[in-house]
Amino acid sequence: MEVIVADAAGFCMGVKRACQMAFQAAARQPGRVKSLGPIIHNPQLVAKLAAEGLEIAAEVDELEPGTAVLIRSHGVPPEVYERARELDLEIIDATCPLVRKAHRLTSRLAEEGYAVVIVGEPDHPEVRALKAYAGDGAHVVETPADVEALDDLGRIGVVAQTTQLLSDYQRLVGAMLAKAEELKAFNTICDATALRQQAAERLAAVVDAMIVVGGKNSANTTRLYQRCRDKLGLPAWHIETAEELDPSWFSGMQRLGVTAGASTPDWIIEAVVERLRTF
Repeated sequence: MEVIVADAAGFCMGVKRACQMAFQAAARQPGRVKSLGPIIHNPQLVAKLAAEGLEIAAEVDELEPGTAVLIRSHGVPPEVYERARELDLEIIDATCPLVRKAHRLTSRLAEEGYAVVIVGEPDHPEVRALKAYAGDGAHVVETPADVEALDDLGRIGVVAQTTQLLSDYQRLVGAMLAKAEELKAFNTICDATALRQQAAERLAAVVDAMIVVGGKNSANTTRLYQRCRDKLGLPAWHIETAEELDPSWFSGMQRLGVTAGASTPDWIIEAVVERLRTF
């Protein structure tokens, strides 16, 4: 069976940077660095870091003075930094640079008096941090129905969760025009998500089925899988590891495509490809 990997798959720049910082911190200060939540949404990589001595804390208040706290790629609200300084913690900030840019733009919109609307998943850690930078009264929308439910807000300022699809963002921003006298929208989307979607579409044209590799808790991986399954019209499976593959899925197929979300390490993708080639 032929196995083809999409030409854009796996780690994005921000995730790669965060993981490098995490491994370096764990090696430099074994047992003294705590990650504030999982560094990225990939359970296998989080487990690998745990084996290197990087433990996870849910809150900064769990940490003792002198501990180093690693801020994950999704970012955190500003009060977390303030509390970490109060507790005399060393801060290792692995927030994705694009997420930090979104924080700055969100703060600016709030300071300029715009009603801030965030396009994204309400419970995602990145969106929760963005809400905090917007101050009181920020709105989060994910669907056209969410936009329709908004009051007329006058001056609207819009930012997006960095892993949203540009096409979805454009559609929702367009719908907000009916709710605004003035609308200012920033494109805070990382192109890694779009590149992976586009590469998956190109690959889908020449394969019998798609395997999407990545954490089940990863938003961008889940969207990539949903696109392969629902919009590209191919059989598709979302797996985290090679062990989940079942040969019976591919009966009668000659060519398989493999793609992966932006938080999926290369070594997991390689293991999946290796196993597929044994079928």
